[in-house]
Amino acid sequence: MTILVTGATGRVGRHVVEQLNKRGANVRILVRDPSKANFPPEVEVRQGDFLDIDAMRDAFTGVRTLFLLNAVSGDEFTQAIITLNLAHEAGVDRVVFLSVFDADRAVNVPHFAVKYGAERMLEAMNFSATILRPAYFIENDLMIKDVIFNYDVYPMPIGGKGVAMIDVRDIAEVAAIELLRRDQAAEKLPTETINLVGPDTLTGADLAAIWTETLGRPIAYGGDDPTGFERNLANIMPKWMAYEMRLMAERYVSDGMIPEAGDVERLTRILRRPLRVYREFASQLAASA
Repeated sequence: MTILVTGATGRVGRHVVEQLNKRGANVRILVRDPSKANFPPEVEVRQGDFLDIDAMRDAFTGVRTLFLLNAVSGDEFTQAIITLNLAHEAGVDRVVFLSVFDADRAVNVPHFAVKYGAERMLEAMNFSATILRPAYFIENDLMIKDVIFNYDVYPMPIGGKGVAMIDVRDIAEVAAIELLRRDQAAEKLPTETINLVGPDTLTGADLAAIWTETLGRPIAYGGDDPTGFERNLANIMPKWMAYEMRLMAERYVSDGMIPEAGDVERLTRILRRPLRVYREFASQLAASA
């Protein structure tokens, strides 16, 4: 059967499509702009978005399994609810949903609360679902590379509790494996939740130390106060979104994103290889600078 991938041109979704295609799956993607869908010809492309009901109904035709990734936006919850309703209407009952780490606890962060609402909907409507809860994406730090390289500061307010940062390629590969496992199952499988974490739980000071070692000069940690973080983000995104990112950063400082017992070992078993580490990302970014 066909697997429908949403968010297919983004950081995670692109890798999900590549992993599925490599494994011989029948893949259909839903994109707003087909010109950005630079995939092999066997990947079927449908144009539309989550709020285009006719396009969504068309995209679900002949699909059994859905990869649901909807990005942070003002109508994110509406998108998720409509998509899951349309999937249910079309008989698509197997879902891999990209949620977020601690979605059930970080209820003051809007997109965390939204993801948890969608998780509850998956359960209430009896979907066969894998709920993926990723921690901080390592690749988020691409947006601060200029600050690190030019000002010798690691500016993300990560705090001292620790965040188990994960590579988006590891997220995508786990998602593809789970999509195929559910799609190929003879019957619906029980719903599972998987924490997606990296192998190292890093503090702000740890990250500054990694960059100091990588670049061969002192890199300072910018501190736990998210005020400057919010102010800088407000220059490149809507102020409500910058404030939401501040709330998320405050959760890093107050609670961290710390794996539960067995999380890393579970992912290693799924992937049949070690998880990628932050130092590898830092080294590659430094080499390309």
